[in-house]
Amino acid sequence: MAKDKIAYVCSNCGQETAKWVGKCPGCGQWNTFKEIRVAPEKAVPAAMSAGNRLRSENVRPVRLSEISLKDEPRIDMHDAELNRVLGGGLVPGSIVLLGGEPGIGKSTLTLQTILGMSERRILYVSGEESAHQLKMRAERIAHGQSDNCMILCDTSLESIFTHVKEIRPELLVVDSIQTISTESVDSSPGSVAQVRECASALLRFAKSGGVPVILIGHINKEGTLAGPKVLEHIVDTVVRFEGDCHYMYRILRSVKNRFGSTSELGIYEMRQDGLRPVSNPSELLLSREHEGLSGIAVSSAIEGVRPFLVETQALVSSAAYGTPQRSATGFDQRRLNMLLAVLEKRVGFKLMQKDVFLNIAGGLRVTDTAMDLSVIAAVLSSNVDTAIEDGWCMAGEVGLSGEVRPVDRIGMRVAEAAKLGFTHMIVPAGNMKGFDRSKCGMEIVSVRKVEEALRALFG
Repeated sequence: MAKDKIAYVCSNCGQETAKWVGKCPGCGQWNTFKEIRVAPEKAVPAAMSAGNRLRSENVRPVRLSEISLKDEPRIDMHDAELNRVLGGGLVPGSIVLLGGEPGIGKSTLTLQTILGMSERRILYVSGEESAHQLKMRAERIAHGQSDNCMILCDTSLESIFTHVKEIRPELLVVDSIQTISTESVDSSPGSVAQVRECASALLRFAKSGGVPVILIGHINKEGTLAGPKVLEHIVDTVVRFEGDCHYMYRILRSVKNRFGSTSELGIYEMRQDGLRPVSNPSELLLSREHEGLSGIAVSSAIEGVRPFLVETQALVSSAAYGTPQRSATGFDQRRLNMLLAVLEKRVGFKLMQKDVFLNIAGGLRVTDTAMDLSVIAAVLSSNVDTAIEDGWCMAGEVGLSGEVRPVDRIGMRVAEAAKLGFTHMIVPAGNMKGFDRSKCGMEIVSVRKVEEALRALFG
């Protein structure tokens, strides 16, 4: 009996070496090599080798002009948020990876989506839950009846393909890819070799048969998808389900998409009966109960192509100990430190010996740089203990010299604020070229520096 060999694979880029090294020569990351056991090569069955030889004989290079473009319609997921993130629907023959932290709602979102697609034959493969547990979840989310949805509780890749050949589904869902194993690799499920081999086999199945595949993956403690980095390179689309488990809002964000934009965003509300798509998140994220309270500013942000209003909350207090604290929830802390330095250097407010806490209401994480102006306004409002008047909204990026830089799609931001009843909005002066103030339905205050914005808010 041949002895197994030991190899080391980088979990970040997938490079293999014969011995362990500290720094990966491929991607330059440290301490990313994992030990795997490589089984001796097995004889390839005659039927498989003949099939591979037949496929190789039929494949030949063709000119780009000779390839016929088949206008295959995308598969409607019956979910406006999910369709938007996928780029208009699920592409036939594509493979999608849905990742997220444990308990965030990945399986619930997938199950309620496929149960709503009653016109298509779907095979749901679960390696983590039993059929009875899936039935209980389906009853809880009020989608218990669907004759076209088949449930398979198995972890063997060979067994899954056997059932796929019998059922011939129009959509295959695997929950999760870390629990599936194949007999061709002699290692435990979830290892680098198993995840890579199973994902490659599912990719070949999706491309050859034109059947879309949805893979559900876990997030490790570093915040990345568990398994090798090559898993993200294999799939066509990588979608992450984000959010705080203590809040009821979830964000569906596209990280990679070969068939659409990666700037799209979907928002869901977690309820007892499942996830509800949020078509207008601004009304849910804003609270009109903060009148007269200091440290609160409203900003018009854009994630993807969707504008929505975000409530920024700040608290400034005297440092109880020698070193002041800087904490940000839902906002980049390094950018917060930069904005505090601008506020102290360019505006003249001393915050060196004060604690600053920042929070984006609703548990969202926003990366739009147009939030800078609202962050500075909320911090200053809490520092002087003066509330910002009701009806004021703002959008603007702040530079290191204290200037307010223009932001993109200012018309959409102003229209969203006007739709929700805001009467005044502070915008960068650089965005006013060619902008018609008379059609926005609110008073526009254009500023060039942070001092002008703060003077307009606090007098």
